[in-house]
Amino acid sequence: MAAGIVAKGQNTKDYGGEMTVFVLITCLVAATGGLIFGYDIGISGGVTSMDVFLKKFFPSVYKKEKNSTGGNQYCKFDSALLTSFTSSLYIAALVASFFASATTRALGRKVSMMVGGTIFLIGAILNGAAVNVEMLIIGRLLLGVGVGYANQSVPVYLSEMAPAKLRGLLNIGFQMAITIGNLVANLVNYGTNQIKGGYGWRLSLGLAGVPAIIMTIGSLLLPDTPNSLIERGHREKAKTMLQKIRGTNAVDEEFQDLVEASEASMRVQHPWRNILQPKYRPQLIMAICIPMFQQFTGINVIMFYAPVLFKTLGFGDEASLMSAVITGSVNVLCTFVSMFTVDRFGRRVLFIQAGIQMLISQVLIGILLGIKFGVAGVGSMPKSWADVILILICFYVAAFAWSWGPLGWLVPSEIFPLEIRSAGQAITVSVNMLFTFLIAQLFVTMLCHMKFGLFFFFAAFVIMMTIFIYLFLPETKNVPIEEMTQVWKKHWLWGKYIPDEDVINHVQLAQGKVVV
Repeated sequence: MAAGIVAKGQNTKDYGGEMTVFVLITCLVAATGGLIFGYDIGISGGVTSMDVFLKKFFPSVYKKEKNSTGGNQYCKFDSALLTSFTSSLYIAALVASFFASATTRALGRKVSMMVGGTIFLIGAILNGAAVNVEMLIIGRLLLGVGVGYANQSVPVYLSEMAPAKLRGLLNIGFQMAITIGNLVANLVNYGTNQIKGGYGWRLSLGLAGVPAIIMTIGSLLLPDTPNSLIERGHREKAKTMLQKIRGTNAVDEEFQDLVEASEASMRVQHPWRNILQPKYRPQLIMAICIPMFQQFTGINVIMFYAPVLFKTLGFGDEASLMSAVITGSVNVLCTFVSMFTVDRFGRRVLFIQAGIQMLISQVLIGILLGIKFGVAGVGSMPKSWADVILILICFYVAAFAWSWGPLGWLVPSEIFPLEIRSAGQAITVSVNMLFTFLIAQLFVTMLCHMKFGLFFFFAAFVIMMTIFIYLFLPETKNVPIEEMTQVWKKHWLWGKYIPDEDVINHVQLAQGKVVV
C-alpha cells in the first residue's frame, strides 16, 4: 500500500440525508463565529501601520519608522511592545480553549458560542475606548477569550450538523467567515485611515463589536446538535433534531450509532487522560501537527502584518492598506475553491498541491527581497519589483486559502470520536493559538534579524508539512465521523495503534449485533 493512502473498500456507511434549508441556514449562522477571528487578524496589522495610532501608543516605533530612510528596512517595526498588542490575544485564546472544552461538553456547543461572542464584545469596547497601552492589552486579552471559545465550538458544531458527504463544504464555512472578516477589516482600515481628526483607529478596533453581536445573537437562535443533545441526556429531542436536519424520518441507523458512541463516551470519565491512550495516537498527533504546521506556513506574516510588510517594501500608507485589501480579497475568493472541491477531490490533494504552490511563492519572494535589500536591509524597492512581490504574495495566499486555511480546521474537527472530541478540539485550538502567538510576537524581530531568509525559513516548513501530509494523513472525505476508526486502521502506520477488537466491535455495531 502506498504511504499515506487508505486501502480501497472502506465500507463506510451512507446514512443518506440531503442538504436541507434548515441545515444550510443553521450552518451559515454558526459559521459567523469565524468573523470575529478573521476581523481581528486583519484589523490589528492595519491599525499598527497607522501613524496616528503609533504616535499615540508606540511613539518609539513611530520615530524609528520616520527616521529609517536609507537605514535597515527590515527593522522598521521591531518592537516587543508593539507585537505584544497583536500577540496577547492569542495567548489568552490558548488558555480559554481549555475552559471552552469543558463548557462545550457540559453545556453544549451553542452556549460556548454565546459566551465567546459576549466576552469578545466587551474586549472590542475596551479597545475602541482605550486611552493607554494597558487598556489596549486588557481588551486584547478579552478578545482572545472570545476567539478561544469560538474556535473551540464552531468547527465541532458544523461537523456534527452536516451530512457526511457535505461536511467539508459546510465546515469550510467557518474558514470562509474568517476570510470575510479579514477582508472587511482591511476595508475598514483603509476607510478609517482617511478620516481626519486621528480617531479612525478607534472605529477600526471598536467595530469588532459588530461580528461579536452577530455571533452572540446567532448562537441564541441556533439549535443544539444531535450529538450534544444525546451527550446531555436529551435523546428524544436529539432524534427529532436529527430527522429535521437530515430531512427524513428514516434516521434510525444513524441515531443508534450516535447513541452508542455517546454511551461509550459517557464511560470515559477522564477524556484528557484517555486521549493519551495509544489507540488515539493518530488523532492526537494530527491535533498537534496540523495546527502547528498551519501557522508555520507563514500565513500570519501576511495576514497580521500585511500593511507593515508592504510599508517595508516601500508602499505608502494608503497603498500598503490597499495591498492588504487585495490579498484579503484573494483569500476570500480562493476559499470558495476549497468549499466546492474538498468533498470532490479530498483533503490530501488540496494539501499537497497547495504546498508546492506556496513553496514556489516563498522562495521567489525571498530571492527578490535578497536581491533588492541584501543582508544589510539598505536600499529601496522599485514599484515594479514591489508589484511583482504583491502578485507572488497573492499566489501564495490563494494556495493557503484552498488548503491549509480551511483544512487546518476541518480535518481536526472531523477525526475525533465523541468520547474525546471536546478534548481533541481544545488541543487543536490551543496548539493553533500557541503558534499563532509565537509567530505574531516574533515576526518583526525575525524579519529584522533573518532578513529575506525568513521566507526561506517558512519555505522549509512547507516542504516538511507537505511530506507529513503525504505520509501520514489518510483521506477522510465522505466518511461519517463515527466511522473514522476504520480509516485509521487501514493506514500503513496508524493501523498498528488501533486494536483489532475496536474495529471488530465497530463492525458488529454497524450490523446491529452488539451494543457497546
